[in-house]
Amino acid sequence: MASAHRSPFERLKTRYSEVDLVCPKCGYDDDDGEWQAVTTGHVVQYRHICPSCGAIRRRTLSLGH
Repeated sequence: MASAHRSPFERLKTRYSEVDLVCPKCGYDDDDGEWQAVTTGHVVQYRHICPSCGAIRRRTLSLGH
């Protein structure tokens, strides 16, 4: 039950890293990669950089206001 002790944001980052690591630009499957997360307190931004072509994908969640 380790997932019960992680925040919803950490669980979402893990989910992205498990199911969404194929670059839509070049098709590279980054099996060993992961999404990174940063927050400003009002926004959480998840980011993955393709190690093959350098394409940056972002997903942004607004927290409230």
